[in-house]
Amino acid sequence: MPDLLLELFSEEIPARMQKRASEDLQKLVTNGLVDAGLTYEGAKGFATPRRLALTIHGLTARSADTREERKGPKVGAPEKALAGFMRAAGLSSIDEAQIQSDPKKGEFYVAVIEKPGRDAAEIIAELIPGIIRNFPWPKSMRWGAGSTRPDTLRWVRPLRSILCTFGPETEEPEIVAFEVDGIKSGDVTYGHRFMAPEAIRIRRFDDYTDKLNAAKVVLDSARREEIILQEAKNLAFSQNLDLVEDSALLHEVAGLVEWPVVLMGSFDERFLNLPDEVIQLTIRVNQKCFVLRDPKSGALTNRFILVSNLIASDGGKQIVAGNEKVVRARLSDAMFFWETDLKTPLQARVQKLGNIIFHEKLGTQLQRVERIKSLATTLAPLLGANPAEAERAAELCKADLVTEMVGEFPELQGLMGRYYATAQNESSSVAAACEDHYRPQGPGDTVPSDPVSVAVALADKLDTLSGFWLIDEKPTGSKDPYALRRAALGVIRLILENNCELSLTDVIGQACSGHQRDALAAADISGVTPDLLAFFHDRLKVYLRDQGLRYDLIDSVISEDADDLQLIVRRVEALSSFLDSEDGKALLSGSKRAANILRAEEKKDGKVFDSSVSADLLSDPAEKALAEAVDVAVSKAKAAVDGHDFTAAIEALSQLRAPVDAFFEDVMVNDENAQIRENRLNLLNRIRQATQTVADFSKIEG
Repeated sequence: MPDLLLELFSEEIPARMQKRASEDLQKLVTNGLVDAGLTYEGAKGFATPRRLALTIHGLTARSADTREERKGPKVGAPEKALAGFMRAAGLSSIDEAQIQSDPKKGEFYVAVIEKPGRDAAEIIAELIPGIIRNFPWPKSMRWGAGSTRPDTLRWVRPLRSILCTFGPETEEPEIVAFEVDGIKSGDVTYGHRFMAPEAIRIRRFDDYTDKLNAAKVVLDSARREEIILQEAKNLAFSQNLDLVEDSALLHEVAGLVEWPVVLMGSFDERFLNLPDEVIQLTIRVNQKCFVLRDPKSGALTNRFILVSNLIASDGGKQIVAGNEKVVRARLSDAMFFWETDLKTPLQARVQKLGNIIFHEKLGTQLQRVERIKSLATTLAPLLGANPAEAERAAELCKADLVTEMVGEFPELQGLMGRYYATAQNESSSVAAACEDHYRPQGPGDTVPSDPVSVAVALADKLDTLSGFWLIDEKPTGSKDPYALRRAALGVIRLILENNCELSLTDVIGQACSGHQRDALAAADISGVTPDLLAFFHDRLKVYLRDQGLRYDLIDSVISEDADDLQLIVRRVEALSSFLDSEDGKALLSGSKRAANILRAEEKKDGKVFDSSVSADLLSDPAEKALAEAVDVAVSKAKAAVDGHDFTAAIEALSQLRAPVDAFFEDVMVNDENAQIRENRLNLLNRIRQATQTVADFSKIEG
């Protein structure tokens, strides 16, 4: 079966756009071919800094003939109905339609539409120009003499040539001929911009990759990444150094070069006085270079790895020198920022936060810091943290936002706060909280464990959540512009992974009170706490499901007012363990049977059987034993739940298995005596009440 090779060659394709563009090209072309009636065995897209390429192998040479029968109106239908039918079916006269009969519906018209198959080359030539003209670049441009015309082709950078060949492996492929804005398709591409810029004639994909490689172009971005990583490691090893790997930077650099050449540069050792993260970010952002560290100490060294796009005649000396010059200048700037920032304590910067608006309805960062201080100080004793340290950490936690370094590198906020707090002799807990209060920022981020950090981190996130709930800026559908779902998950992980027992109802109320003191003095907080608590429940369910816990067990223990996340989890875990046992399965079955009987009888009688059980009406030994067992189980389970000992509560309920089984074996619930029947239904309700001390068994599957 034939193969298709398509290449769109342009002046440049920015690295950040290459992966998406390659995927879009593959999707648009393959979908278009399938819609046109062709099939294929496989497809793969490629991207380099100058070209998008696509190979599709096993493509059918021709689409199949099609025959469609389209049912029309009845014979004798109005002219308008006939005209619409003919127009839709492509008929010029109603005489071109067939007449078919139906015993029930009578005679009606049928149009038989036959479409002959088309050659794949014809379909490709028709499809590709439209894809090129409407390609979904995030940004595109016009160029040349026609750049002022609105109908001129737009492309990410000037499109220079189109290669499109099609044919079976055993034959000479043909050029699929078409034209886009004066650019005619052909079988020619070009090699490396500097080392092999001459035209190259291509037949099919196999010789395409070989000829590009000979012309100093590595087509596959994954292969370019592999070359860069391996050569960088080898070069570092030759100097007894380790490469600090950076997958995002590696992907970006692979999108900047067609023929990667790895070189090593250096910078003045005095810059090693900067924090490692500052050195790495400065070199990464400004020069797209990798840093190296000493394998023994783990400290950064004054060497770095750069990737060139050509083999230089001088072995890369000038390229290295040019990169070293830029790195030196940028590190000098960073050193200036560092030294300047150290001259002003964080405390002296706090008031400047009043110039930074957090949100127009939620006040400034300074107002926010005051709220976080108050809440963190309140939370501290509940978390085992020193209240004074929590207050100090909260006061300083945002101060680095107005430093020179964070102004240049916003990614370093928090981290620089820790460095500056340490430099001005703040306690280790205060310094750590300046960085860690932002955490966790995602499912894979670490959760701080120092009690001071936990207190400030919780206060920070609860202030954010309560504030946006008060101004009714809640997540809707897939939209969450303020990352409130992430903040809620952060609160959940901080509480659970640090084994904190907190009343969310209380802390949400305290957070809302802080906003009332500031910009939202008139805000009504009465509806915020239950609504925000429900939001936490939803996020907790997602989190626990990801941890492997059953969704039905989670639902069964979360009531509307459940506000201690730690207790919810412990309850779910105890219940899960119990229901895996034979006693648990049996009790679940018995409780569901009791609930089903109650539901049916309550519906029939139009009343709820929730009265107390009369001992005088208990006659059968099995019902007497059950009544006694339920009283004991409820008492023990309630006491255990009050003491947060859910294992003991479950153990108390497990004692009901035998009496419940015996009751359903020996006792007829719907006795002829109405009083006995009602008393026994009240006893079934006691079973339901007993299990609800731990969970709502009606929500549990099984």
